[in-house]
Amino acid sequence: AAQVQDLNQSKSQLEQLIERINSESREKFQTTFDQVRIHFQELFRKLFGGGKADIFLENPEDILESGIEIVARPPGKETRTISLLSGGEKSMTAIALLFAVFQSKPSPFCILDEVAAALDEANNERFNLIVKQFQDI
Repeated sequence: AAQVQDLNQSKSQLEQLIERINSESREKFQTTFDQVRIHFQELFRKLFGGGKADIFLENPEDILESGIEIVARPPGKETRTISLLSGGEKSMTAIALLFAVFQSKPSPFCILDEVAAALDEANNERFNLIVKQFQDI
């Protein structure tokens, strides 16, 4: 009987701990997601010289299990999901999102191997400007 009581108490403590961790994780994720979203919108406009982009939670009611939808509208184009963009546009959108994450949660280092491979000369120059801005941060 004592062992069953100990097991029930341990189970209850674990459930409380899981709920606390999930609650804190939801709060931290939402805060970070909101910051990344703002930075992504700004960086996208800088990299594309205009346009609009956004990220959305596919299931905002369960943010810990939700996917993230990326929507981008380069200047002069319709709003579309990232899968419908050209290779260069996908790369620039991914760069904007990557740098938005770094701007929200800085990393001591980053390796950007072949990141500019799909970019044309104008986009490569915009990418270089963003990298130089991050060097100052």
